[in-house]
Parts: sequence; C-alpha cells; structure tokens
Amino acid sequence: MHQREYEQEREQEHRGERDLAEEAVERRHEQRWWALAVITLAQLMIVLDGTIVNVALPSMQQDLHLSDADRQWAVIAYVLAFGGLLLLGGRISGLLGHRRTFRIGLIGFAAASALGGAADGAGTLFGARALQGVFAAAMAPAAMSLLTLTFTDPRDRGKAFGVFGAMGAAGSGVGLLAGGLLTEYLDWRWCLWVNVPIAGLALLGLPFVYRDRPSVTGPGRLDLPGALLSVAGLVALVYGFNRTEPHGWDDPLVLALLPGGVLLLGLFVLVETRVSHPLLPMRVVLDRVRGGAYLTSALMLAALFGCFLFLSYYAQTVLGYSPVRAGLTIMVLVAGSLVGSILIAGRLPARVSPRTPMVPGLLAMAAGLLLLSRLTADSAHVLVLYLVPAQILIGLGLGVVLTIATGLATAGVGAADAGTAAATFNAGQQVGGALGTALFNTVATSVTATWLRTHEGGRDAVTAGTVHGFGTALLVATGIMLGAAVVAAVLIDPRPAREEPPSS
Repeated sequence: MHQREYEQEREQEHRGERDLAEEAVERRHEQRWWALAVITLAQLMIVLDGTIVNVALPSMQQDLHLSDADRQWAVIAYVLAFGGLLLLGGRISGLLGHRRTFRIGLIGFAAASALGGAADGAGTLFGARALQGVFAAAMAPAAMSLLTLTFTDPRDRGKAFGVFGAMGAAGSGVGLLAGGLLTEYLDWRWCLWVNVPIAGLALLGLPFVYRDRPSVTGPGRLDLPGALLSVAGLVALVYGFNRTEPHGWDDPLVLALLPGGVLLLGLFVLVETRVSHPLLPMRVVLDRVRGGAYLTSALMLAALFGCFLFLSYYAQTVLGYSPVRAGLTIMVLVAGSLVGSILIAGRLPARVSPRTPMVPGLLAMAAGLLLLSRLTADSAHVLVLYLVPAQILIGLGLGVVLTIATGLATAGVGAADAGTAAATFNAGQQVGGALGTALFNTVATSVTATWLRTHEGGRDAVTAGTVHGFGTALLVATGIMLGAAVVAAVLIDPRPAREEPPSS
C-alpha cells in the first residue's frame, strides 16, 4: 500500500511539474508579443531620430546662434556615430548579451536626448547627438538580435518582422512629420526630449524581452584592430559622402576620405580573415542569401533617400505647403509601407520564396520613382496624378522589401553572430543612404546649373530648373532601384528559406 501511495504521489508531482512547465511555455509565448512592442518602440526611436531634427534646424540655428556651416552637424554627428560604430556595437552586443546591451542603449539614448534638449550651445548639442548615435549603434543590432531569438516559429516570425519592418520603413516619414509638429506647436527641444518618455516606456516593458546569455566571454575576445579599422573606414565613407553636398566631389577632403575609407575597409576585411575572434566573421556576409539581402537593402536606400528630399522640397517650395502639411503629404508613403510590411510581407506563407515578393516590390518602387521624375514645376493635378500613386507604389514596395530583407539579415545565424549580422545590415543601409544622398544632390545640382545657363528668368526659372534637376536625379535613382531588383533576382534563393532556429 505504501509503495502504491508513494508512486501515486510521485506521479502527481511529475504531472504538476509538467503543468508548470507548460504554463511557463505558454506565458513566454504570450510575452513574445509584448517583447515585440518594446523592441519595435526602440526601432522607431532610432530611425525617427535620423530625420526628426531636420525640420527643426532653422529654429535650432536661431536659438543657439549656429552658423550655416555648423548647423548640419546636428544631423551629421548622429549619422557618423551611428554608422561608424555599428559593427563594434554588434560585437559588443554579443559580448555583453543582447538584452543587457539593449537596456544600456535605451538608458544612454534617453540620457543623451535629455542632454541635447537642454543644450545651451553648439558643443553640447553636437556632443549629445553624437552620444545618441553611439547608443543607437549598440541598441539597433541588439534589437534585431532579440527579435530573431524571440520568434523562431516561421509564421509568427513573419508577423513580427512585418511590424518591425514597418517601423523601419515608416520611421523617417514619421520623423519629418513629428519634427514639424513639435517645432511649430511646442519647441525644437522637444524633438530630442520626446525620446525620454519613449525610452521610458520601452524600459518598463523590458521584463517581457528574451533573456539571453553573453555568447562570448573572457578577455582578449574583442578584435581591437578590426574595431579601429571598421570605425575609421565607415566614418570616412559616411562623412565623405555627406561632405559632397556643400563642398562637391572635387573637395580635397572628400578626395581623401572616400578612397581612404575604401582602403581602410579593405584592410579590415584582410584582418578579419586572419584573427581568431573577428569582429565580422566572413561566414556572415559570404552567405549568398544573407549577402544578397545586405546589398539589396543598401542599394534600395541609396535610391530612396533622394526621393525623400525631393518630396519635401516639392511640397514646400513648389506647392507652397507648410512643413507640417508637407509632412502629412509624405504620410501617404508611410501608410503604404505599413500595409506592405504588416498586411503583405508579414502574412506571406512560409513556403513562399523571399525572392518572389522582393523583386516585384523593388520594381514597384522603381515605377514610383519614375513617375515622380516626370513632375515639372507646372504640372497640374499633382497630388492625384503623381504624388499619391507614386508614394503608394514606393511605400508598398519599401514595406515588403525591407521587412523580408530584415528577416534574411539574421536568418540562420547563431546567437554569437546575431548582433554582428544585424549590425552589418544596418551599416550597409547607412553607407547606402549616405552615398545615395550625395549622388542625388550632385546630379540634381549639376543638371540644374546646366539648365539655368540656357534659360533666362527670375525665381520661376530657378524653381523650374531645380525641379528639372531633381527629375534627372530621380531617373538615376530609378536605375539604382532596378539594379537592386537584379541583385535580388540573382542572389536571393528561389526556394523557401530553411527555418533554422538560431542556436544560443
């Protein structure tokens, strides 16, 4: 009797343990969607800060007595720190643990934003913006890595990356609108202070985020030569491309920075093939599909960054819209990207090859850019015939392609490489965006100057020539987008991706 009672008690204990384990699994399953909200909030904040201060620059300049040459550093300081430190940030995320790095990034980003909003001079503002970029460079790879580690089921992963991709696609447009609203109705300082409550909400939700362990431990695990070369090379390229806008491609510093950046990155690749613990293991980028996703997204953003410049210029200068109304016009593109990310890319069956929706998405964006290139200063029915349909095409394509490329960027990598893979993806986008902006402005200004030499007139002629220059630049952007479609068609595997949960 005692033996039977003992066995019954043990069976009940085992059953209770199984029930508790199942409840824990179910609880983690439900918490994943709260974790997605936290990670997505951080992603929105990072992308938003790339554009939110653009509209506020005139007010910022007047309040802090900045020169015309200096005011651009409010944007460049953030871009340089973010783009230059991404690979290092991805490696640190693996060393410390993605969740811990994510938390440090949130706290640091909020503190830097508070400091920038309270700035009483140029030095404090630029330093705070650079600090924002430093913490964003750690937070962005950690966020993507946590998303990859949290969602391993193919169906749920598609939905999660759809939402995450939507924030990435919509963030720049939301930043322009938010910057206009905050500057016009509150103060330019709120363009920075707004990050404090956003980061606070994300920190409150941190308990829901996946608890990973550091993938690599012990001294001597950080590749210092690789870190120095990658930071120097990326900063040289990003700054060199940004400098071409005011100074031109024949500026001596530009001529030194761009080849120097390429050389430094070439040395970085050489070092990475020889060290025992590389900052960027070559297996991350040499994978055909993953490498295709990196290159496709970089080319896509190179083509699109100039488009955002054109839309803002045309709405405010030609159509006479206020900054807020111009920002609302761009919301058509944002809405399209949300639909493309969540309702199309996020709901694709697992059996569908990533290439199947990516190539049409890139072609749709190329069609939208081509339509915008047909605009002139005298075009009639601009919203109905040009701006709305073009932005719908671009937005839908952007949402689909960015979502799928984001998922491919970290697919199949282990936890040790997840931060590096995410950082490489982000770094490619930063370099692509900087190159695209520089190329777009160069083509637009040179074509405008040629047009004005053969056309006489006053302010109307200048406006017409500027729009003509933008139109030619948009044709170049269309060609780059078609090139991205070719890359996706060649490199992205036509078969459905194998779903291999990342190892920890």
